[in-house]
Amino acid sequence: MKIKTYNNLNLEEFIELGKTLGRKLKGGEVLVLASDLGGGKTTLTKAIALGLESKDDITSPSFTILNEYKGRLHIYHFDFYRLSDPGIIRHQLSEVVHDNTSVVLIEWADIVEGTLPEDTIKLVINKTENDSRDIELHIPEGKEYLI
Repeated sequence: MKIKTYNNLNLEEFIELGKTLGRKLKGGEVLVLASDLGGGKTTLTKAIALGLESKDDITSPSFTILNEYKGRLHIYHFDFYRLSDPGIIRHQLSEVVHDNTSVVLIEWADIVEGTLPEDTIKLVINKTENDSRDIELHIPEGKEYLI
């Protein structure tokens, strides 16, 4: 596992990082977006979707649990914030994490950790005092093309 850090990114740099990451995705990747409330998970998802050439209106799936978008690759955007038990959604997630024609983005992934593949990519977002972000990109072996 390699960790790449980005420090003190302003909003423009944060979005550009997401777009760059989206352009590098090949399909079959699972990305966990971790931060506190308001940390920028959905903003980063929008940027990644732009890098994947999506023209869809990207919104937070907090109430719907899953939103799907079209781009160069199919995008599954899960948000498990409101769930205490993933139930049937865990089965749906386990089906799409192995789809090489899609990218899976997950917010609040702790509840489904056992369902995720070993090569899951994790982005830890920390909001700093001046409204900038520090990012830790955890890259598993075989996914170094994302750095």
